[in-house]
Amino acid sequence: MLIPRQKTPNLTLPLLGGGTFDLASEGSERGTVICFFRGLHCPICANYLKELEKRVADFAERGVTCIAVSSDGEDRTQAMAEKIEAKGLRFAYDLPLSVAKEWGLYISTSRGTTSIGIEEPALFSEPGLFMVSPDQSLYYGSVQTMPFVRPHFSELVGALDFAIANNYPARGEYTGAV
Repeated sequence: MLIPRQKTPNLTLPLLGGGTFDLASEGSERGTVICFFRGLHCPICANYLKELEKRVADFAERGVTCIAVSSDGEDRTQAMAEKIEAKGLRFAYDLPLSVAKEWGLYISTSRGTTSIGIEEPALFSEPGLFMVSPDQSLYYGSVQTMPFVRPHFSELVGALDFAIANNYPARGEYTGAV
């Protein structure tokens, strides 16, 4: 389990359009929002990523970078970026499922072709949303067992405003006896 204020796992993946995303050298002022998504087969992910695309500039104004990540390969990830008409949202691909598990993501098995006619991969990770501080410590995290009921990006932007204004620390850091 990831613990707030402690270092997250490393995350180094290829980026659409070339280059590499490396969380350890991201260099943002206040952190990075990492949106792990199920893949091209998921219509809910497409809608969710459209919402993130609309908020990339809001996060950037606050010193936060954004990236969408899945275990899909380059072609499927490119198709998702085109589907949501991504302009500012970066996409990383080929997430190893072993790394997904390090981040606490749930893994699902294929149920075949989805409602939008796209085959699910044999194995893929379920959604997760994280905000990682510049020192690569966990600030915020949310994981789901299903594609439904995800955090709203507008609320995360508002929470970020509050956290910045009040120097609000990451919470949930206690690991002692209860």
